Amino acid sequence: MIDGTVARMTGSESEFGAKLDTLADMVFIIAVAWKLLPVIKLPTGIWIWVAVIAIIKVINVISGYVVQKRFVSVHSKANKVTGLMLFLLPFSFEIMKMTVSVAVVCAIATFAAVQEGHFIRTGRTE
Repeated sequence: MIDGTVARMTGSESEFGAKLDTLADMVFIIAVAWKLLPVIKLPTGIWIWVAVIAIIKVINVISGYVVQKRFVSVHSKANKVTGLMLFLLPFSFEIMKMTVSVAVVCAIATFAAVQEGHFIRTGRTE
């Protein structure tokens, strides 16, 4: 989660690195989903919420191609917070109900996805 910060601090950031980071984020989410989804019992409403977030993210990717004619990777603070919360999610199950933990992460992820779409359509990166 701090690779981008380290790259900027050392002057070694690149467009390729940003794209690779986005790919790594996708692989992380797929791997977590692959392991956790079969064992997580959540209400249907939460699954629908997760699907809506995924749809927004897909729309953002398509939007980036349409608006900017290229693959757009937004590494906003909200997206970084979402990644951190996803990483911490399994640990939170010990201190609060799973449904509450997942709802908090979904709320943050929804904000991040909507903000990402706004940034893509306005040409902002943060």
